[in-house]
Amino acid sequence: MKAFDIEALADDAWLLRLGDSLNEDLNAQVHALAARIAADAPDWLRDVVPAYASLAVFFEPRLVPAEQVHAWLRRLVAMENDDSPAAAVGRRVEIPVIYGSEYGPDLAAAADELGITPEQLAARHAGSDYTVAMIGFAPGFPYLFGLDPALALPRLPTPRVRVPAGSVGVAGGQTGIYPRESPGGWRLLGRTPLRLFDPHGTPPSVLQPGDRVRFVAIDAAEYAGLAGSDR
Repeated sequence: MKAFDIEALADDAWLLRLGDSLNEDLNAQVHALAARIAADAPDWLRDVVPAYASLAVFFEPRLVPAEQVHAWLRRLVAMENDDSPAAAVGRRVEIPVIYGSEYGPDLAAAADELGITPEQLAARHAGSDYTVAMIGFAPGFPYLFGLDPALALPRLPTPRVRVPAGSVGVAGGQTGIYPRESPGGWRLLGRTPLRLFDPHGTPPSVLQPGDRVRFVAIDAAEYAGLAGSDR
């Protein structure tokens, strides 16, 4: 890494800042570094939490001084080579989505705004490969890089009070999936019947930072069948 900062996040955590932009290459470096830290897995390591351009590292202060963790992280980051591509991490996950109608109430208006048909918007949205940049906003909510720039849309002027669980939306140059019912202002194009977050699951979140995601269009009958099987 050519430049990075390490900041105290808490008494038991350091924050590594690799940059300050929303950038897929930079995010790939974050995930590659997270994978390397997790692979080394010192006994004092409690958790590694990637974000867009930063990485939080939580440790057990009863096992190791904070200064020792700081020095370990600095050596580890300094060993990373900017000239080599970040190693691929994460799984490939297919997410079934039904587009439009009551499942994607913004699809038609969004397509009209973009100058294409709803069918074209759905096909192009499902035709891209995405990467989970980070999990945030709500437990299990994936922020996905990889949206076709031509499909970028602003958030709604007034957020909805209720967005159904599983809703797939677009905001700016990103796609995301609401794992549970909540307020939200993203443009809703469709919905997945999959449950993306289960507090009793291991891990609780189906999608993890660094995973590669592909949306697969389904119809109402397939949605109903999958929704029933996911209960």
